[in-house]
Amino acid sequence: QVQLVESGGGLVQAGGSLRLSCRVSGRTLGSGYMGWFHQAPGNDREFVAGMSWSGDYTSYAESVKGRFTISVDTAKNNVYLQMNSLKPEDTAVYYCAWRKIYWPSVRPNDYYTWGQGTQVTVSA
Repeated sequence: QVQLVESGGGLVQAGGSLRLSCRVSGRTLGSGYMGWFHQAPGNDREFVAGMSWSGDYTSYAESVKGRFTISVDTAKNNVYLQMNSLKPEDTAVYYCAWRKIYWPSVRPNDYYTWGQGTQVTVSA
């Protein structure tokens, strides 16, 4: 059973940076695809970025390209989301998620396991 625990959220001013971490544990370490999603109040959960454990396949939402970077540390079983040039519209709860298939997907329903989420708030 795969388990995910996010950390690193907080309050930051517009233009600032945060790095989110997702600690991954479970039987399927090193395989599949990791995704970061966010969900603002009243909105659907949306794809932000994703990467296969192999590092071969990376995908970003258009709204974060050039500002956010996803990375995987296979030695530590962690997935990171480096968020730079943050904007107030980035404010949301951020979730990491895992799917068994290594191919990218932006659909939340394609992911089997989710973390509990971490709040990111960007002030103007």
